[in-house]
Amino acid sequence: MKTNLITTLIVLLVTTASFAQDKPVYEVKIITSIESIVPNGVGRSRLISTDSEVDYKQFTTTQTAESGDRNKSDRSDIRIKDYDETKLLNFFNVGGIRFQNIASNDALLTSKINQMMQDGWELAFVNTGVESYGGKDDNNGIYITRYLFKRLKPATTDTPATPESNEDNSLVQQ
Repeated sequence: MKTNLITTLIVLLVTTASFAQDKPVYEVKIITSIESIVPNGVGRSRLISTDSEVDYKQFTTTQTAESGDRNKSDRSDIRIKDYDETKLLNFFNVGGIRFQNIASNDALLTSKINQMMQDGWELAFVNTGVESYGGKDDNNGIYITRYLFKRLKPATTDTPATPESNEDNSLVQQ
């Protein structure tokens, strides 16, 4: 009887341990396309991405009933100067909507998305929006799309790698 009880407890413990795996941790990356919908092709269209990391907490204040201090972060401290800017073509030219430009932009976006997927990123979500007055004399407008990618964050270890474990014999950065 004791043997059966001990065997059952061991099986339950092993089974529980196998299901109690760490929750996966993801990192995210956002790529933004801004396509001009300004008539006559005078707008600017771009695909924007960055590898810069920023801690949002540095630029965040908490508003409460007792404390209503406004956020006094300096815009120049927030602004990122290292980013990739890929030129896209505008939706319109002097003759009106230019379908060839849309096809060209699609090819550029497909190239970027395929490269991201090859780098291990998974397209998780897409969000779009239009900014335009929309009135009869409207000469401004953009179509913005944000592509949110995710991938498993590489596992980090607290123990430094040894030269034997570093197969390519490159320097290990601490």
